[in-house]
Amino acid sequence: MGVLNVILLIILAISAILTIILILMHSGKGTGVSDMIAASMYNSTAGSGIWERNLDRLTVITAVVFGLCVCIMALTFPQGVI
Repeated sequence: MGVLNVILLIILAISAILTIILILMHSGKGTGVSDMIAASMYNSTAGSGIWERNLDRLTVITAVVFGLCVCIMALTFPQGVI
């Protein structure tokens, strides 16, 4: 395994963890159980504005980085070697 693959594996792991964390930080928009729990803890307008837009941007960026790493690794990873 080359240096590029090691670097890509590290970036892949970091971007996967960041994407999961950022998705979990989003406020619930539904009327399900999570919305009932969150409504009692937060103000309904607390998630709007600049914070929510920046969170959306960061989530999209980390998801794109994750996707690019997967595509590049699919092309460069050695065949039959894990």
